[in-house]
Amino acid sequence: MTTREVEHEITISAPAAAVYRLLAEVTNWPRIFPPTIHVDREDSGGGQERIRIWATANGEPKTWTSHRTLDPGALRITFRQEVPAPPVAAMGGTWIVEPLDEGTSRVRLLHDYRAIDDDPHDLLWIERAVDKNSTSELTALKENVERVHAADAQELTFSFTDTVTIHGSAKDAFAFVNEAGLWPERLPHVARVRFTEDTPGLQELEMDTRAKDGSTHTTKSYRVVLGHHRIAYKQVTLPALMTLHTGVWTFEETEGGTTASSQHTVTLNTDNIARILGPEATVADARAYVHGALSTNSLATLGHAKDHAERNR
Repeated sequence: MTTREVEHEITISAPAAAVYRLLAEVTNWPRIFPPTIHVDREDSGGGQERIRIWATANGEPKTWTSHRTLDPGALRITFRQEVPAPPVAAMGGTWIVEPLDEGTSRVRLLHDYRAIDDDPHDLLWIERAVDKNSTSELTALKENVERVHAADAQELTFSFTDTVTIHGSAKDAFAFVNEAGLWPERLPHVARVRFTEDTPGLQELEMDTRAKDGSTHTTKSYRVVLGHHRIAYKQVTLPALMTLHTGVWTFEETEGGTTASSQHTVTLNTDNIARILGPEATVADARAYVHGALSTNSLATLGHAKDHAERNR
């Protein structure tokens, strides 16, 4: 079997410890790395953890489970896929963070991989995916770490949650949000949907949404269904005022019925504020506008999910 080995690297204007910390905190990866949709982790103790990653490879959504060993002293994280996604037969590697001086570090990302049956076409596919994702991840890591060290970082990224109480079952409310292919018939603000779920629990959702002023905008998301109570998603085609939008729909049974929530994390795109909101608009104006638009849509969806669950009670 042919094992290929590749290395990618980048220099970052930030202390090595700060870079390592961002790589170690794997649940933040959907916010940092463009290919990563969602991550779940299990701490095994002693610097060992299992992580399940949902991410795109060459534009296709994939999921796999990896084992990671964290070594904060050496600023190294080694990883090995336990359950690779075809056509990968085996995949592993190491993140190495090297301090160059007090405020600068080099990050090296090493990979080794094999293809199922040594197929040359599959080896080429993996090579392209590793190169594309590694380049994208290192660039995003640099941008994110350097932004965190900039003064306005906290103002540009923010999170919020909308919640409704439902006198009905969590299962029915969850089903309403899960069945996004039916949204054009069920939700007035959704004009069109293209919905696929080739791998159970891994969904691709493209939709045209109507704004209050009658205009429509297209968004595309990948969604990860976690049991019958949680749907995590990441938008990959975004409205002009955002560079990031991730979220989680959550449905919890309570004594009186169900608590349904829609959580959002957003990073604003400052380049488009003046064009969209006018030359006098501030970051605070853009935060308020985006928060309002997203809340309006998620509360509308939760309201219809509530009606659906309460009708079925």
